[in-house]
Amino acid sequence: MRARTGLGIAVVAVAAGVVLTPRLMPGHPVVAAVDRVVDSAVEAVLRVLGRDVVHTVTVVDVRDGDGQTASADDPFRWAGTLADGQVVEIRGVNGPVEAVPSSGDRVVVTAEKSARRSDPDEVRVVMVEHDEGMTFCAVYPTPSGERENRCGSGDDYRSSVRNNDVSVRFRVEVPAGVRLDIRTVNGDVDAQELVSDVSARTVNGDVEVTTRGFARAQTVNGSITAAMGRWMPEGAEFETVNGSIELDLPDDVDADLDASWVNGGLDSDLPLMVDGRVGRRSVQGRLGDGGPDLDIKTVNGSIRIR
Repeated sequence: MRARTGLGIAVVAVAAGVVLTPRLMPGHPVVAAVDRVVDSAVEAVLRVLGRDVVHTVTVVDVRDGDGQTASADDPFRWAGTLADGQVVEIRGVNGPVEAVPSSGDRVVVTAEKSARRSDPDEVRVVMVEHDEGMTFCAVYPTPSGERENRCGSGDDYRSSVRNNDVSVRFRVEVPAGVRLDIRTVNGDVDAQELVSDVSARTVNGDVEVTTRGFARAQTVNGSITAAMGRWMPEGAEFETVNGSIELDLPDDVDADLDASWVNGGLDSDLPLMVDGRVGRRSVQGRLGDGGPDLDIKTVNGSIRIR
């Protein structure tokens, strides 16, 4: 995704999906590059809103065990244990997500609902148990004529909102060894001082992650700040459109860097051996001895590596 001049992108979440509108005149030389950035953003939104992916899952009644139903006056809460390597997934549309380290070996998930116009009690907080772990979703009433909203693991989450302004604020306590996967649309993601691997995606919001594990992050309208304690052989992507990206990587990281920006620049505190193309708005090179791909992309914002 290479671009060659400045632009503005407007992202509006609507009931039928998300509209991304480049503010450019027809024939502008950056249109092709913007299209690629926007396509990536739309793909991220579709992953958040759900696709037809088949999974074997069990929907868990939130009134069982340590779980409880959620209303505007009675927040949802669930506590339980997951095995090392399993994942806790959070799926939302409107509302921020906060993650903190657990004081023990239990995962604790809480969710609080609020709204200005819509009825919070119409939005359900649903749990799904599956082979990989647990998924917690904010499931909105299905609009007339739409496919049914549902909670599911991985990409199998669908929740069209159509002017429903209920916000669900998730908070997760994550023990060591349990992976965290967060996806929302309108809201910040704040995951601090974790020990686990973290994947975080939003559309309209900032992403902040600090972990002794591995991290990856994506947004559209927002900045990314991520600090990780270890590097993974599959590499990582950090992408935004309107925002800066700041990464704190392990000192011994070995990665092949591919970084691009439009209005901004690149600043690296780590030694960078440039062995590919260098341009005013992009650079390719090696951190350490080189290795897994590290892709960092923004349009309106700077990139800093330390």
